[in-house]
Amino acid sequence: MRTITIIGGAVLLAGTAFAQPLAHYQKDSDGVILPDPQATPGATLSVTMHHLCTPGYTKTVRNVTPQEKQHIYALYGAKVQPKVCCEVDHLISLELGGSNDLTNLWPQPYAPKPGAHEKDKLENALHKAVCDGNMTLQEAQKKYVPTGMRRTRR
Repeated sequence: MRTITIIGGAVLLAGTAFAQPLAHYQKDSDGVILPDPQATPGATLSVTMHHLCTPGYTKTVRNVTPQEKQHIYALYGAKVQPKVCCEVDHLISLELGGSNDLTNLWPQPYAPKPGAHEKDKLENALHKAVCDGNMTLQEAQKKYVPTGMRRTRR
C-alpha cells in the first residue's frame, strides 16, 4: 500500500521524488469535464423521501471539512483559487441523496461550460422532479451521474 502525504496542497507518494495528482479529469463525448471514476465513483446515503424533500435538508447533512476539501484539491492536483478555478462539489448532490464521503467529492471546474454553476441548476431541477413525484430518486441519480460511473451506498 502506498503512503499518501499532503504537503501544502500537493500529494506526495511515498517513494516518489515529486508531487503528482493521483486523479485525472475526464471528458465525455460532448467535452463536459467529469471526475476520475476511480477516485470519485459517487456515493449515496439511505434517505427517506420525506427527509430529502423537506426544505433545509441539505443543511442538516452537509459536512465537508476544510481538510477534506484540501485533500480533494490535492488528489486532482487542482490549484485552490476561490471563484476562479473550481469548487469541491458532490458528484451525486446532497439534494439527490448524495453522501459527504470522499468518494463522492471532486474539484468541479467552473469552466468550460457546463461547469459547477450549470450543474447546480440541473441538481435543482432533478430535485424538484423527484419531490413532485415526476421521477424516482434512482432515475434522477442515473440521469445525473455520467454513464459508466458507478455508485456506492454508504
